[in-house]
Amino acid sequence: MDLDLLTNIFYAMVRTGTPLLLVALGELVCEKSGVLNLGQEGMMLFGAVIGFIVAFSTGSLWLGVLLAITAGMLLSLLFAAVALGFNANQVATGLALTIFGVGLSTFVGSAWVGKPLSGFEPIVIPMLSDIPLIGRMLFAQDVLIYLSFALFALVAWVLLKSRIGLIIQAVGENPDAASAMGLPVLRVRTLAVLFGGAMAGLAGGYLSLAYTPMWAENMTAGRGWIALALVVFASWRVLRVLLGAYLFGLASILHLVAQGIGLSIPSNLLAMLPYVATIVVLVLLSRDAIKTRLYAPVSLGQPWQPGH
Repeated sequence: MDLDLLTNIFYAMVRTGTPLLLVALGELVCEKSGVLNLGQEGMMLFGAVIGFIVAFSTGSLWLGVLLAITAGMLLSLLFAAVALGFNANQVATGLALTIFGVGLSTFVGSAWVGKPLSGFEPIVIPMLSDIPLIGRMLFAQDVLIYLSFALFALVAWVLLKSRIGLIIQAVGENPDAASAMGLPVLRVRTLAVLFGGAMAGLAGGYLSLAYTPMWAENMTAGRGWIALALVVFASWRVLRVLLGAYLFGLASILHLVAQGIGLSIPSNLLAMLPYVATIVVLVLLSRDAIKTRLYAPVSLGQPWQPGH
């Protein structure tokens, strides 16, 4: 395998793993606060279609990104109102949100399927992009991928080094104790859910405005579900989320790699690998449920109201 092929593989790995990274970072913050939102797939699709429609209609890609983020936040606000405001079951609410988001995106985008759009182009950083093997991977990407690097650094700093991160984790571990200390538990959880929605919407916008600049029904292809498994796979640790996202991204392009090196493996079989990997990871994690619970936020998915 020559150097050029490896360079192209790493370049494609980052591009493919970016939407997983964005969604998983949002869900990580959400789950750290004690809220389990399974609506990532629906929020991604709604963000993708709204971002595409706005960008196509106005000619402004950045306005499309902004409205994609807003669309994700609107659906997450709906989740917060039902799951946190009315204390509904978070699993059922998240599943309903995914079904709603998928149906709504299909309805809204029915007239926009297959229309062409000039998406974000790669921005090549001189000299740095010429570094062997990693130069193109890190320094010849589009602006949304550079933004994902910055968002990863921001989330890592907030969770590991800031007072805000301590508050989020305190609310997720023991909301009763956090409330007794004067922390606004429901407000913190609502803001965490909104952040998760914003990241899901941004991931959807990345798909329809940069990765494959077009709109197609169900274009997320299960990435929201993979990101949910990725957070558990990473044991709720932010660095592992980054590594896991690119690992799953690599699994997603193995059929292209096989073609590049001349392997005669059916491409459809290799295209199944990300989903097979997700199932395998979940099975392996379920075999050590005690260890998984040690890393999970204690109150994850548990309804909470003041005074209860």
